[in-house]
Amino acid sequence: MSEEKKRWRLLRDFKKGKFCFLIGVDNWSIELQKSEFYALYILVSRLNEQLLSLKNQLMDEESISLEIEQLPWYIELAGRKNEWSLRFVFESQDQTRSFEMYWPIPIAQNLFYEIKNMWESMD
Repeated sequence: MSEEKKRWRLLRDFKKGKFCFLIGVDNWSIELQKSEFYALYILVSRLNEQLLSLKNQLMDEESISLEIEQLPWYIELAGRKNEWSLRFVFESQDQTRSFEMYWPIPIAQNLFYEIKNMWESMD
């Protein structure tokens, strides 16, 4: 799925071999292995569960910050219950590469749910 109008890209192409998932925001992108994307999907799902369990307890203007870590990923959600940003830190277990991603408020929610949808559509 490509969402150029929304300033982000999420692509899957198994023909590419090892790095078959691409996530891009604005002027950057990163390719992930299937196992890395799956680990990201698991953490996004866990973060979504935490957010949903807290959402009814929060007022619209109240700030929220959630963090979750499971190597190789660290994810941080910050904002309000209906609008938030995401920051990701990836530390390669093979010590081959590390990177950080930041998704601002208008992009974070779309990508958050599209990662979940993309992985679940492969079952």
